[in-house]
Amino acid sequence: MIQNNSGRLQIYNKMMKQIFLIITMALCLVSCSSDREYHITTSDGVVLYVHVKGRGEPCLYLHGGPGSGSTWMKEMGGRDLEKRYRMVYLDQRGVCRSSEPSDDNFSLSRQTLDFEEVRKTLHIDEWYLLGHSFGGILEIAYWRDYPESIKGMMFEDCTLSMEDCFRDSWLPAAIEIVGEDIASPVAKDTTVPVLERMAAIQQQLDNNTRALIFTCQENKQFSDTLNSWTFHKDCINHEKGETVIGIDDYWEDFRPLSSTVTVPVLYFVGKYDRAVGPESYKDVHFPNAVIKSGNCGHFPFLESPEEWNEALDEYQELCDRLRTTAFALSSGCVHSFYNY
Repeated sequence: MIQNNSGRLQIYNKMMKQIFLIITMALCLVSCSSDREYHITTSDGVVLYVHVKGRGEPCLYLHGGPGSGSTWMKEMGGRDLEKRYRMVYLDQRGVCRSSEPSDDNFSLSRQTLDFEEVRKTLHIDEWYLLGHSFGGILEIAYWRDYPESIKGMMFEDCTLSMEDCFRDSWLPAAIEIVGEDIASPVAKDTTVPVLERMAAIQQQLDNNTRALIFTCQENKQFSDTLNSWTFHKDCINHEKGETVIGIDDYWEDFRPLSSTVTVPVLYFVGKYDRAVGPESYKDVHFPNAVIKSGNCGHFPFLESPEEWNEALDEYQELCDRLRTTAFALSSGCVHSFYNY
């Protein structure tokens, strides 16, 4: 019995030394900070703009829009992200500083291949993902196509089903803002395709009223901050990138895929985000997830940075916990660990 306990103790001590080594290596990695721009040519000749900035493990940012570009997040939310991750800010094909494909190939599978080619060019084995808004579609599709490349996933006010979020949240909000009595009859006609309804109501919205779909903030300073980067010189080329909204690939309901995700997930929704819908979390079923709801709209990093940072901290704790458990299982030490 004493010999058996001695053996367990040796295994436990060995495991703790290995964990200490991993933590030491991680701290060395975190101490190295990056700030470098790249222009990466894909296998079909598109030149993608990439900015790598920050310290820690690599994290690919997948912007929304579609067509909004990566500068937006880097300038308004990057400071907190870059303390935790080596952020890889990518302008998707045909967006902002990235070139357009000569054959107009904006398919979803081509987009996810872009992400893989960027990863390989940067010599990254696996990385975290952070999607915002429409970026959630890209993120879950990337998981579907290349799960072995992904270490963790963060969804910040994301949609995993454009049909549902536009029909059930975005359109009702736009109609309410314009006014039920004067809103376009086409927009209110539920038998009309969603995109046609959106196009009809868009003509009745300006920048200020449209912003109310995304946020509960109604002050000039907030609007000015948002608009300063939305219309920044690095963000003006987005027309081609916006065309993906008309491609069938992107309109799949990806929510059932959430149950297949084996890596840790952060799923953050704003209680006042009517672009995606504040109850979107009810239709996703990630096995290992931190689900958070904040007192904000579509831009937690700008509207409620404290809540967003708390969610990031909680997510890191989940990642660490799962990593420790996985290591213990692989070492065959779970039984002895819990006995001590």
